[in-house]
Amino acid sequence: MIGRSQDQGIPPEFFEAGPASFVDLLRLHSPELLPVNRVPEGDVPELPHGTTVLALTFPGGVMMAGDRRATQGNRIAYRDLDKVQRGDEYSAVAFAGTVGLALEMVRLFQVELEHYEKMETVPLSLPGKARRLGAVVQANLAQALQGLAVVPLFAGYDPDAGEGRIYTYDITGAPQEARDYHADGSGSPYATGALKKLYRRDLSEEDAATVCVHALYDAADDDSATGGPDQSRRIYPTIAVVTADGYRRLPQDEVSAIADEVLRGRMDNPGGPLAPLR
Repeated sequence: MIGRSQDQGIPPEFFEAGPASFVDLLRLHSPELLPVNRVPEGDVPELPHGTTVLALTFPGGVMMAGDRRATQGNRIAYRDLDKVQRGDEYSAVAFAGTVGLALEMVRLFQVELEHYEKMETVPLSLPGKARRLGAVVQANLAQALQGLAVVPLFAGYDPDAGEGRIYTYDITGAPQEARDYHADGSGSPYATGALKKLYRRDLSEEDAATVCVHALYDAADDDSATGGPDQSRRIYPTIAVVTADGYRRLPQDEVSAIADEVLRGRMDNPGGPLAPLR
């Protein structure tokens, strides 16, 4: 018969209805392509690890940011790694942990969302997207227990609620919704402290970006694995916004202007702006 899969060199499973989950499709037909099965067995190698990522909500949307450094042991492996990625039109995903696995998982998650929409002809709800990312994380549990962990941070705009929402994970893949803000990675305790001090629910988009840069600066100030704004190399944090208009990454010149202003302020006040007592 003309058009048969064997005549075209296409696997027969591509002509089946199949599940709406692309992860389940790979698990059934090509498990070797899952990120968890692309890591060699044996001793855990010393691989690049990414730190610090954070997200916060503001009226009408959510913002996600990350520093650009990845470390390999006591060395800097990358200075300009983009840890904040587009999930789909209305979501963003960032990661801390093993860089190679994290990038594979983000790409798999992006395909997962596209596959579902093509199969079901409707997009997933934001909580549904969070659960799908959890399934991708859960598939990596065995490697995470061996030291190759990936901890994502997921955020997006929920059209049903008309607001931005943030979801966090542990290595088992269970999504938990965070309120107002959250940070992950080795610098997260210091970034969270800054967010707790500076966050306001009525932040404008520009002020929210300033809060993100301050938080990442504080993380870099106390965590050697987190990279601060690098003026000499023109390397600045990655910041993305998701609103009713969709996903948008802030241009580098806009982020650099905010970072340069933060750095000027830190020259006079190294500890950063103070929160009012009353």
